[in-house]
Amino acid sequence: MKADPAVQRQLLELAKVDAELSRTEHRRRTLPELAEIEAGEKTVREKRDALVSVQTAASDLDREIARQEKEVESVRAREDRDRKLLESGSVNAKQMTDIEHELQTLGRRQSALEDDLLELMEQREALELDAQRTGAEVDKAEEAVAAAVARRDEELKDLDTTRARRDEDRAKLVPRFPEPLFKLYERVREHKGIGAALLRARRCGACQLELDRNTIAEIKATPEDTVVQCDNCGAILVRTLESGL
Repeated sequence: MKADPAVQRQLLELAKVDAELSRTEHRRRTLPELAEIEAGEKTVREKRDALVSVQTAASDLDREIARQEKEVESVRAREDRDRKLLESGSVNAKQMTDIEHELQTLGRRQSALEDDLLELMEQREALELDAQRTGAEVDKAEEAVAAAVARRDEELKDLDTTRARRDEDRAKLVPRFPEPLFKLYERVREHKGIGAALLRARRCGACQLELDRNTIAEIKATPEDTVVQCDNCGAILVRTLESGL
């Protein structure tokens, strides 16, 4: 393939633009904020699950406390009724004995129920503190994710700006190349990542392989307007005074 040496040298400008575009895309895919956001969102989910678990336990305990309070009130109502019967003087001796015995039983029952209720309320207080702490952890995790998202978006904005500029530079460069040369460049770049590189001091600028004497001799004997490629990576080798030929 033939191409004006000056045009071949302009491939280095195109390769430089494409290299920056590749770095930009790589940066976009590997932003540290992406991993931070993923880990942060996982933490948020875990904290939210923990909060739901605590809230569910608290709700269950509220129902148990309500049931226990209702039972205590039932016992107290029964005690009040029995005491009023005793105070009314309308019961005989046997009934009085039975009522007094029942009052003792009710007293013990009420004491046990109130002890249980106190324990339940202490558990509920502990759960409330746990819920507050876990809620604060959820808020903190969400704030961390939001901060990482803001940093990511700022980074992406800068990368978008860089890509737009390099796309504009590339659009200006591409028309300078004959179609066969550009197609070769694109084909090599697609498969190898670098389409063209400077041959500097007998070394390929793409794969950094130092060319042997025979290869250098062949390139030296090749007309300047003939396009040559690296035998190792296939990149178009652009020859200049730095090539050491």
